[in-house]
Amino acid sequence: MINILFAAQPEQFPLYEQYLQTHLKAAGLNAKLVMGCPPNVVDYIIYAPNSSIQDLSQFTRCKAVLNLWAGVETIVGNRTLNQPLCRMVDGELQKGMTEWVTGHVLRYHLDMDKHIVNPERIWHDAQPPLAKDRPITILGLGALGAASARMLDHLGFPVTGWSRRPKNITNIHCLHGDDSLRLALQEAEILVLLLPDTPQTLNIINSDTLSQMPSGCVIINPGRGSLIDDEALLDALLTGHIASACLDVFRTEPLPKDDAYWKMPNVTVTGHVASGTRAESASRVIVQNIARGEANLPFLYLVDRQAGY
Repeated sequence: MINILFAAQPEQFPLYEQYLQTHLKAAGLNAKLVMGCPPNVVDYIIYAPNSSIQDLSQFTRCKAVLNLWAGVETIVGNRTLNQPLCRMVDGELQKGMTEWVTGHVLRYHLDMDKHIVNPERIWHDAQPPLAKDRPITILGLGALGAASARMLDHLGFPVTGWSRRPKNITNIHCLHGDDSLRLALQEAEILVLLLPDTPQTLNIINSDTLSQMPSGCVIINPGRGSLIDDEALLDALLTGHIASACLDVFRTEPLPKDDAYWKMPNVTVTGHVASGTRAESASRVIVQNIARGEANLPFLYLVDRQAGY
C-alpha cells in the first residue's frame, strides 16, 4: 500500500481526490490518499506551499514532495525539506499561460484598447504593423516561456528569448547570461516576463534595465511580482518611456486598492489569473511521478535547489 498525503488547502481535496483516484487506478497503483496520517508512514506528499504543514523533516519515509504549483520559491528554501522536490509542469497550465500571453500580446500589437475604450468616438484609422515587424522578447524560457515563445513564433512574431542558462528552441533567438540581457531588452517592443522568483531575478526590471528598452515599449508580467522594481516601472510609465504595462502578479496579493498601479491609465491589473494548476491534468502529472518512484525511475521535473527552480 502506497500512502499519499494531500497537504494543501482542505477545500481542494474533494476536487483533486476524484482525479487522483482515477489516475492511480489506471496506473495500477494500490494507494491510500489521505489528508492526515502518521508522518512516518507517508510515501509521497502532494504539496501546496500554503499548506499548514511546514515541517517536512518528520516525513522520514517520504520518497518525494510533489508540488501542486508551478512556482517553488516559497518551498525551495525550506530547511526541513530533505526529500526530492518536483515542480508542477502540466500541459494545460502551459496552454493557459500561452493563451493569456498571446491574447495580451495581440491586444497591444493591434492597439485594441484605443478602439475598445474610445468615449470621444475618435476615428482611429492607423493600420497596425504585421506580426513580422513587431519584435517580442520573453525573459524566461522554462516550460511556460518556451510554450509562449513557440506560439508567438507560429503567429509570425520575431521572438527573442533570454534565460540564465543556454536554451535551444527552433526559430527562437535564444540568448543567455547577464552579458546578453541588454541585447534582449534592446530588441523588445513587447516584453513578456516569465522568469522564476530567485535572488538572481529579484528586481531584474529596474531603472537601469528599463532604460535599455526602446521608448514606447510594453511590459507584460504574468511571471512573478518580484521581477519588477515597482517604483522604477511607475516612473517609466509616467514619463512614457514605457507606454503600457499589463501586470498579473504582485508582491502583495490581492493588490491593495490604494496601490499606484490601479490609478495608472496605461496599466492593466489582472488578478493572478494568467494560468493556474488544473486539477484533472495536474493529477495525471502527479500520478505519473508516483508511478516512476515506485518503479525506481528518476522523477520528472526535479527542482535544482541551488538554482531555485
